[in-house]
Amino acid sequence: MPDNNFAERSEEQVSGAKVIAQALKTQDVEYIFGIVGIPVTEIAIAAQQLGIKYIGMRNEQAVDICAEELGNNVKPAVTLLGNINAVTKQLLEELDKTPWQYPPESKWWKTLREKMKSNEAASKELASKKSLPMNYYTVFYHVQEQLPRDCFVVSEGANTMDIGRTVLQNYRPRHRLDAGTFGTMGVGLGFAIAAAMVAKDRSPGQRVICVEGDSAFGFSGMEVETICRYNLPIILLIVNNNGIYQGFDTDTWKEMLKFRGATAVVPPMCLLPNSHYEQVMTAFGGKGYFVQTPEELQKSLRQSLADTTKPSLINIMIEPQATRKAQDFHWLTRSNM
Repeated sequence: MPDNNFAERSEEQVSGAKVIAQALKTQDVEYIFGIVGIPVTEIAIAAQQLGIKYIGMRNEQAVDICAEELGNNVKPAVTLLGNINAVTKQLLEELDKTPWQYPPESKWWKTLREKMKSNEAASKELASKKSLPMNYYTVFYHVQEQLPRDCFVVSEGANTMDIGRTVLQNYRPRHRLDAGTFGTMGVGLGFAIAAAMVAKDRSPGQRVICVEGDSAFGFSGMEVETICRYNLPIILLIVNNNGIYQGFDTDTWKEMLKFRGATAVVPPMCLLPNSHYEQVMTAFGGKGYFVQTPEELQKSLRQSLADTTKPSLINIMIEPQATRKAQDFHWLTRSNM
């Protein structure tokens, strides 16, 4: 016997994309980020119809929680495995029950303060060097002088990120984002875009300063188009040493190529010298700067901070053989193989 209600029920059917979008809306999700394709396109359209903002990315990101990684660097006294929000909440609840503070006059605190003082002195000495090309510390010293106190600081790279953590200060919680302990490359611009969406909607005028090594920038550099498409309040700083950890200057590069082709003589960590990454930004309508001196860096950063109408990229050339100060902890540089 035919079902007379079939046609009526068919009209009431809802697509899976709309169900997902409605679920996101119910959970108060305000933004979604995705790579265009099936099924992201349908979900994005449905989400936008419900007032959720969609940011179309050009590079896929991933997050993983893996118990096997606990203790990979240094054997911990205690390991915590779980959702970071849940674990943090549990820790705070226990601290509320039993308030505790590490004794400020302990040997550990004394050693830590002495180390902080010596590190600060070493960084200041390196930052004070007047020679050209600049080194990492000189660059970060001049950047730190102009950083707004309420800005988001995003950092990605090898030496760029490690040194930046010690020199570039942030003054608010949840305002520093970087690639983490394992230095996973390719996440910097995605972090910057997400932070910029929040800043643009909730704190107009707040800026995102994204500091990238030249190699790190290469992993997701085409996200510059995404930044310009949504006209996000991001200033990209590319600390360019022509390589991964270290590179060569133009003269050395040319001399190498006199012997054989690049594939035979160029070391794997070297990148093309003096690459004009700032032109990637100008190609999409943003503002680009190529700087080689502290004065040029100061001027370009000042102009970028003053111009709130479009994103900027400052390509900062440094000494290709520049490196960070010597590290005391073997686990920072040893192989785990």
